[in-house]
Amino acid sequence: MSYLRCSGAALLLFTFVQLTAALKCACPLCVNHTCETEAEGACWNSVMLINGKEEAVKSCLSPSELKGQVFCYSSRYVSKRNCCFTDFCNNETLHLNPEPPPEGSGWSQLELAAVILVPSCLVCVGVILGMCAVQNLRCNHIKAHKQDPEEPLDDQTLVSPDKCLKELIYDMSTFGSGSGLPLLVQRTIARTIVLQESIGKGRFGEVWRGKWRGEDVAVKIFSSRDERSWFRETEIYQTIMLRHENILGFIAADNKDNGSWTQLWLVSEYHEHGSLFDYLNRYTVSVEGMIVLALSIASGIAHLHMEIIGTQGKPAIAHRDIKSKNILVKKNGTAVIADLGLAVKHDSNTNTVDIPINHRVGTKRYMAPEILDDSINTSSFESFKRADIYSLGLVFWELTRRCSVQGIYEDFQLPYYDQVQSDPSVDDMRKVVCEQKLRPNIPNQWQSCEALRVMGKIMRECWYASPAARLTALRVKKTVPQMGQTLMSTEGKKGYVTDIQSLLTRFFSEQGSPTFYTPQTGETIYLDQLDVNAVVEV
Repeated sequence: MSYLRCSGAALLLFTFVQLTAALKCACPLCVNHTCETEAEGACWNSVMLINGKEEAVKSCLSPSELKGQVFCYSSRYVSKRNCCFTDFCNNETLHLNPEPPPEGSGWSQLELAAVILVPSCLVCVGVILGMCAVQNLRCNHIKAHKQDPEEPLDDQTLVSPDKCLKELIYDMSTFGSGSGLPLLVQRTIARTIVLQESIGKGRFGEVWRGKWRGEDVAVKIFSSRDERSWFRETEIYQTIMLRHENILGFIAADNKDNGSWTQLWLVSEYHEHGSLFDYLNRYTVSVEGMIVLALSIASGIAHLHMEIIGTQGKPAIAHRDIKSKNILVKKNGTAVIADLGLAVKHDSNTNTVDIPINHRVGTKRYMAPEILDDSINTSSFESFKRADIYSLGLVFWELTRRCSVQGIYEDFQLPYYDQVQSDPSVDDMRKVVCEQKLRPNIPNQWQSCEALRVMGKIMRECWYASPAARLTALRVKKTVPQMGQTLMSTEGKKGYVTDIQSLLTRFFSEQGSPTFYTPQTGETIYLDQLDVNAVVEV
């Protein structure tokens, strides 16, 4: 027992001596490849990965270096350090672990892109599918609530479903202010119209034939740059007491936003014959047909020019762009005045003229001399009325050329076709009309027909150079029917009523419209189906 105690004490003493005594360590860079530590020092053996290669370092550590623990710290894959406390204990060769260092804990670019893009794509697909589902439900709802596939029935609450356009407009004109349909009804009608086909184009935009509850309507679609003209024409059409059988029947106006641009709509009655320009290009007219057209044109202009005084009166209006393209031919052979985008109104209380701010000007070929030479008095409303009469005379010239008498008629031509080019300038027209004082030629053969002779006389009195010498629209309106009476009396047609109604009856019969029995007793004919009394005022 005492022996064992002595052996343990000796071992502890030896260990203490080893720890406190200086150590000899391997040191390849030292003299004799050996170094000696201070008391309580240590031997150091390390291997580090430098530029992909293992580099070994062996040396001695002082007690101060040993206390920092830095030299004894190892990294699993980059370096390995070993501190030991016996002689030459660092003379062994160390190696790093062969496994490559693991990649960083973060995601790669591909993984990161996938994590971002995949959820985003799923969200987009979900949104698109949702929108498609909503649109599909909406379409199914509209289809389920439609009676007519051409139009939705959103207008049923505002517009009675059993009313046609004529009845609707008549009711509003009779019981309202006479300025047309209420704005909300106009918008409702305009937004339930289905466009069918384009029937014409012009400076302002395009004209379409549309359908509303199975009825044909004309839709004039203005370009956005011509907004002032659309606004002015809408304003004029909604003038109190403007509605007349020889003024184009206005129905509605609306502006439609198509996303990228705004469409300006003006909806009016549809007349399948089109403009007088188109009609005369396609057909000739009989003497009776010429008189009816001339009378209805004069009646329309006379109504525009006339002021109606009263609480619901109408101001006098001048058209400022009378021409054959702005006059439409109705199915019954009468005409209506259209395109009021340049019209001016007269305020009799202040004696002022309401001239619109508009970049458009009238058609140069039809401009009166005083407009061409810029001598017109724009502060006087009479000046604009007289300019209309000059243009009316040119329209009568176009109409009369196409009148067939015993199979003889002229080709359709525009006024001054033989004097100026197809698109004349103001200077061209000024030279011909003002300087040379030329007017369209009146053929000699017109003298052999009383109606044509009278029409020629009316023309000359309409296009006098002096505005004050020209006829008024009312005077023209009263003169034209006299030709019909003269025509019937010279033909010796007894049994006909000697007024314009008889002339219209014969005209409609010749054109293939329903014929009417004419009593031989000379009694008045009633034209209920044609409503002639509403068409022509005598």
